[in-house]
Amino acid sequence: MSLFEDARWGEALRHLPDYLGNHVRVSVAALALGLMISLPLATFARNRPLMRSALLGLASIVQTVPGLALLALFYPLLLALAELSLSWFGFEFSAFGFLPAVLALALYSMLPVLRNTITGLRGIDAGLLEAAQGVGMTPRQSLYMVELPLALPVMMAGIRTAAVWVIGTATLSTPIGQTSLGNYIFAGLQTQNWVFVLFGCLAAAVLAIAVDQLLALIEIGIRRRSRLRASLGGIGIAALVAATLVPVLARSPSTYIVGAKTFAEQYVLAALIAQRLRADGLSASSREGLGSSVIFDALASNDIDVYVDYSGTLWVNQFHRTDIRPREALLAELKAMLAKQQITLLGELGFENAYALVMPRERAEQLGIHSIADLAPHTATMSIAADYEFFSRPEWAGLKKAYGLSFRTQRQMQPDFMYAAVAAGDVDVIAGYTSDGLIAKYDLVVLDDTRHAIPPYDAVVLLAPKRASDSALRTALAPLIGSIDIADMRAANLRAAGGDSASSPDAVARWLWQKIEKRS
Repeated sequence: MSLFEDARWGEALRHLPDYLGNHVRVSVAALALGLMISLPLATFARNRPLMRSALLGLASIVQTVPGLALLALFYPLLLALAELSLSWFGFEFSAFGFLPAVLALALYSMLPVLRNTITGLRGIDAGLLEAAQGVGMTPRQSLYMVELPLALPVMMAGIRTAAVWVIGTATLSTPIGQTSLGNYIFAGLQTQNWVFVLFGCLAAAVLAIAVDQLLALIEIGIRRRSRLRASLGGIGIAALVAATLVPVLARSPSTYIVGAKTFAEQYVLAALIAQRLRADGLSASSREGLGSSVIFDALASNDIDVYVDYSGTLWVNQFHRTDIRPREALLAELKAMLAKQQITLLGELGFENAYALVMPRERAEQLGIHSIADLAPHTATMSIAADYEFFSRPEWAGLKKAYGLSFRTQRQMQPDFMYAAVAAGDVDVIAGYTSDGLIAKYDLVVLDDTRHAIPPYDAVVLLAPKRASDSALRTALAPLIGSIDIADMRAANLRAAGGDSASSPDAVARWLWQKIEKRS
C-alpha cells in the first residue's frame, strides 16, 4: 500500500475539524490581539525616535526567542498570576492551553506589524502632510484621513507576514495544552506515523496560504480602491472562522480530560484510560503532547482530570529529591507528598518505565559489558545519546557520581531516533527506557544498575484535586490498577512504533485491553 493509499489518511481527516478549528481560533485571536497592541503603538511612536527604536528593538528580541520556549514560558507565568488572582480577588482563570498560546503568539506577531506600520507612515510625502495642515486639518484628522489610508497597503503587507508567522508557530502550542494542527506533528513523530506528520504540515501550509491570499485580496482592494475585493477578503476570513466554530457548537464538552506527555507510551495509556471511561458510560477526551512539568501543573490546577506519571519523575522533577529510597518506601512517601497538594495517587499500573543505559547486544558481549559498572572503564572512548532533558536531570548526575562515567561525546536527539542511531553504530550507548519495545526490535541490551543510581519509575495513575472523591472515575479505572506487566507494555510500545493504521494509540490501547482481560 502506498503512502497516499494508507488508511491513516482517513484517521487524520477525522481529527481535522477539531485540530483545524482550534488552530484557526488561537491564530485569529493572537493576530487580533497583536494588531490591537501594535497598531496604536506604531502610530504613537512614528514621530518619536527613542520610542520607535525601543519598540522595534524589543519586538526584534522577542522574535529571536524560539517559539516553543516562548510558549512554554507563558504557562508558569500565567499559572502564578492565576493563583494570585484567586487569592487576592477571588477570580480564577485557566492558565492552560488557549490563553498562554494567544499571548505568546500575539508577541510573535508584533514585529512585522510595528515595522511596516512605522515604515508606511513615515514614508508618506511631506508635501501631502503640509497640504493637509494647509487646509486646516488637525493632526488627528490628518492621521485618519490622509496618513493611514496612504500607509495601509504597506501595513497590510506586515499583517500578512504576521499572519503566516502566527499560523506556523501555532503548531508548537501543543505541549502547553492548546489543541492545534501541531497535534498531528507531535503525535506522528512520537508514534512514527509519518502520514500524521505530513498531514499536519500540509494542513498548516494550506491554512497559511489561504489566509495570506485572503489578506492579499484585502490589500489589493485597498490599493486599487476596490470595495468588492476588500469585502470579499474580509468575508472569506470571517467565513473561515465561522466554519471552525460549527464543530465546537455541535459537540458537547467532555466530562473528563485525560492528559498525555510527549512519547508513544503516554499516547497509548491516555487512549486506554479514555476508552475505559467511555466503556463505563463517561464522556472523555484526551489532551496529548504535554510537557512533563506542564502536565503536572495542569492536573494540580484541575485543567486535566487524570494522567499517568512515573514515580521517579515525580520524585526527582516535582519534589526535587535526590535520595534513592526502596520502591515501597518511595511510593508511600510520594503518595503522602502528593496528598498535601490534594493530588490522588490512585495506584500503580504494574510496570516500570525507568531510564536505563542501553547498547547493542553484540557490542556488549564483545566487550564483556553486563552492567553500568562494566561500562564505566570504556566510556572515555564512547559516545552517548539521550532525549532532550536527560543530561540536565539528576539521574544523569547520579549515574556519573555512582559509576564515574566520562563519555567522549554527548548527543541529544528525538527518543525514537536514538534507538536506530545506537543500532546503526552512530552512537555507542543511549539513555533509553526500560519499557520501550524498540529495545527488542533492535536487539539491544539494558545494562544493570547495580548501585541503584536511578530511582524506581513505577507507572502511576494521578487524579486531579477535584476528582479526589469521584467514585465513577475510580470505578472505571480500577481494572487497570496492577494489570499491565512490563512485557505487555513493551509489546504495546513496539506496536505503537509500527507506523501503520494498526499502530494508532486507539488501536494499540484496544489490543492492550484485550491482553489485560485475558489475564484477569
